[in-house]
Amino acid sequence: MASPSPNLRRQVIRIYKELLYLGREYPLGYDYFRPRLHKAFASQADLKDEKQIKKGIERAEFVKKEIEALYYLKKYRTIRQRYEKT
Repeated sequence: MASPSPNLRRQVIRIYKELLYLGREYPLGYDYFRPRLHKAFASQADLKDEKQIKKGIERAEFVKKEIEALYYLKKYRTIRQRYEKT
């Protein structure tokens, strides 16, 4: 089978970089986040089927949204705690 399109490769690299960027603020730390992210992407490096690659990109987008939601919740709780009357 032919290698996947360069467009898919760019999408994978883009989502990887976005997740790395989000990992800077991860609650357990960047040193916890980065190796796990790398391992997750490396385990899928042998994929050649475009459907499988697209499925992996969709899963990465979902994870990205979950991490963003985690950050927004953390920010909301912090702000609420600061302005809450005690």
